[in-house]
Amino acid sequence: MPVLGEILGWEILVPLALIALLFGSAKIPQLARSLGQAQQEFRKGAEGEPDPAEPKAEAEAHDEGRTP
Repeated sequence: MPVLGEILGWEILVPLALIALLFGSAKIPQLARSLGQAQQEFRKGAEGEPDPAEPKAEAEAHDEGRTP
């Protein structure tokens, strides 16, 4: 049983071929792009980077005397 560091070429080609068959070659770049965007959003959230919409909501809540 190979460890993650011992993955061979054919062990990568088989899942890639299955993905190509399931999604079609036209959808793969779109799928990869959306996965990259999702990863960026996840990292932003994990680092605690504030959402641009949040400061506005906090300011509105503060103006009305509420806490967010």
